[in-house]
Amino acid sequence: MPDSSTEPTARATPFSPYVALRHLVRSVPLVVGPSTSIRETLLLLDKTHADAVVVIDDQSRVPLGIITLHDVLRRVAIEAGDLQAPIAAVMTGGLITLPADSTAHQASVMMVRRGLHHLVLTEADGRYYNLVSQTDLYTLPGAQSTDLVKAILAARDLPTLVALAGDIRALVGRLVAERVSADALCNRLSSLNDLLTLQVIELVAGQYDLPYVQWCWLVFGSEGRLEQTLATDQDNGLIFAADSDEQAAALREAFLPFARAVNVALDACGFPLCKGNIMASNPQWCLSVDEWRAAFFGWLESPQPDALLNSSIFFDLRGLYGQESLANDLRSWLLARAHSYPIFLRAMVENTLNWESPLSWWKGFRTGLDKDFPNTIDLKKHGSRPFVDAARVYALARQIPDTSTVERLRVTGEQTGVAASDMATMIDAFQHIQRLRLEQQVHAGGDALSNRVDPDELHELDRLILKESLKQVASLQKRLIREYAPA
Repeated sequence: MPDSSTEPTARATPFSPYVALRHLVRSVPLVVGPSTSIRETLLLLDKTHADAVVVIDDQSRVPLGIITLHDVLRRVAIEAGDLQAPIAAVMTGGLITLPADSTAHQASVMMVRRGLHHLVLTEADGRYYNLVSQTDLYTLPGAQSTDLVKAILAARDLPTLVALAGDIRALVGRLVAERVSADALCNRLSSLNDLLTLQVIELVAGQYDLPYVQWCWLVFGSEGRLEQTLATDQDNGLIFAADSDEQAAALREAFLPFARAVNVALDACGFPLCKGNIMASNPQWCLSVDEWRAAFFGWLESPQPDALLNSSIFFDLRGLYGQESLANDLRSWLLARAHSYPIFLRAMVENTLNWESPLSWWKGFRTGLDKDFPNTIDLKKHGSRPFVDAARVYALARQIPDTSTVERLRVTGEQTGVAASDMATMIDAFQHIQRLRLEQQVHAGGDALSNRVDPDELHELDRLILKESLKQVASLQKRLIREYAPA
């Protein structure tokens, strides 16, 4: 029989591309069993004013298929289907599903790439959770219908993707000129870059005979956090399933040529090769599940400051292409352990506190911190990075699965009882600095000054807000010291 109230409705949550889907969907799950008649299903759709219903197994509650009003029109009315026939006869099978704890961003990108109007969400054990529709998501605000997105999805060769990468940067330049907010800018840029990178990986993968094992392309740093700007190089890796050290070594050798080709293709698209060689083409970062765990264990158990400084971006890992559960499981494994290593957390805090404020004691700007670039402030090193580093520490210490700085701070505030207004001020400060970075990158055209700004050249209001934003870094670091004071 039809069932429209098998699970509680998700709590209302303000939309964010980083929020878990289980907190975003607002409707109660609408489901029917496979033997339910088409007539009963139609009556249920009419009664609830819904446009889709999921067919689930009566015993296991695993989703079997979906039926939409469009399906009903075509398969029942036009094709003269029998209304007494079971709904299983006309449902769409072969469902594409996504875990309910995936982000709105992940769902939006998947729906755009696959041309889906609805996406079935499942629990970790495969049971049906709920249905999310395009109207629930606007992770790519206004972008789903643009010619740019359609062109990316239709691209079938690297030169086309290279040209489209330039179009993405041009679009962001126009949005910067329109004074679009930093969160919307970074969200749009990261979403479009995700689509482009997915197309690059898929294009290259078609040229290689890859091992038939579970694997996933990982992204770290700003891409992992969905905080990419126009001056972003590559930080990526690859994870795969292997049963032994010997098999892992053999699989690595098989994956490396493919990974190298992807890195080269991304470089051609305007994502420079990582100077620190944190790329999937480096054997050090093309690892099996066990090898990745061993790498993280090394950082947890022997937290050398320099090693942590160079490895911090790995703690922002996100799965982009392939078996994303490998990335999700690795993150869950890490979060279950990191908080129980106080020496590691203190070392992370010490690295976070290694920050020289660009404000003088009388709260004016100090622009002589780098003799090679006088009269400027590095908005990444002295502006956004302290927020990113502090939020990362909180995520590891408090087992927060989110990878974005904004969500990490927001959840930390909720868990620690920080006043919502105080945390909102902190987040606004971070986003203001991000917007200034993007503006400067557009004007600098990608040269060495792309993250630097001369405060004297800023509008008076921007200069004032920048000063107040930098004060928030000191406030955030004081909170860290109180909670994780270095020994």
